[in-house]
Amino acid sequence: MGMLMPSAFAGRLLSLLWQPLISVRRSLQLLLCWLWAALRLPVTERGQQQQIREEPEETSEDKEEEGIHLPTIPTSVNYHFTRQCNYKCGFCFHTAKTSFVLPLEEAKRGLLSLKDAGMEKINFSGGEPFIQDRGEYLGQLVKFCKEELHLPSVSIVSNGSLIRERWFKNYGEYLDILAISCDSFDEQVNVLIGRGQGKKNHVENLQKLRTWCRDYRVAFKINSVINRFNVEEDMKEQIKALNPVRWKVFQCLLIEGENSGEDAIRNAERFVISDEEFEGFLERHKEVSCLVPESNQKMKDSYLILDEYMRFLNCRNGRKDPSKSILDVGVEEAIKFSGFDEKMFLKRGGKYVWSKADLKLDW
Repeated sequence: MGMLMPSAFAGRLLSLLWQPLISVRRSLQLLLCWLWAALRLPVTERGQQQQIREEPEETSEDKEEEGIHLPTIPTSVNYHFTRQCNYKCGFCFHTAKTSFVLPLEEAKRGLLSLKDAGMEKINFSGGEPFIQDRGEYLGQLVKFCKEELHLPSVSIVSNGSLIRERWFKNYGEYLDILAISCDSFDEQVNVLIGRGQGKKNHVENLQKLRTWCRDYRVAFKINSVINRFNVEEDMKEQIKALNPVRWKVFQCLLIEGENSGEDAIRNAERFVISDEEFEGFLERHKEVSCLVPESNQKMKDSYLILDEYMRFLNCRNGRKDPSKSILDVGVEEAIKFSGFDEKMFLKRGGKYVWSKADLKLDW
């Protein structure tokens, strides 16, 4: 009595061993690929060898083509827990369609499920994530992910306008990376885009946040959306002076129902630029070593996005089609409908050195 039945015991044992087995499988795959390349190619064909080494590791899609089904592992997840924001960026592709935010304990339950499914990195975003309870809700989630889930990487994307130094004092030790959205170093352009806040200066605030990140040992990152109003701007000197660990440069993207279409809150048509214009911006900034470009093609299907209900959002059809919530059906079932392209995730450099302990920054 009280003993587990053999099948139940086997199920629990498999659950406990699943993550170590996944890690071993990936390591063996990489080793076998390296050995195959070394044996097949002459040593003198250095260029071809390098190309093989840079090929992304075999994914679950590759295995499915071989007739072996493996669940998608949510290695890196973007949790947009609120849609509310104090800015009105004209190109925003995750707009304030609801004001719903999960109760804190429910959000923690979902994050625990993601960790059990293999999550290594969580990125909190919005909307503006610091708008909920003046950042206290976000701080509690960040602390939970580091202190209890022991995630290698916890990051935030914010417009920076609501962050106070007190938040860094309370929660900075639990945060690996803070990414601040900055689309221009010309304040008038920021106003045109929708990042203007009266007397507050977005660029001056960026400098202050950079200092706090250094003081509280948080890796600093900048995100920029390249659009019609900033595509001709030269940001090289300002970015070099701020010296972020990464400068993520996105091409303005249209998502039906968010910033495009009849039922959308925003209309981003006037912000859109061509692929050639985006490439021109990248060419002008190619000497910036921390630049990480993301075209529309790379961005659309290579992110695992959770909305405020903890539903995966599938963007493959140019809109955000939600799965069922992981709180209701579990991660493995919900992620089947995410539209996630693991190959593109690896190709765009989605997995990088993302723990501040490994970045070895000169604080």
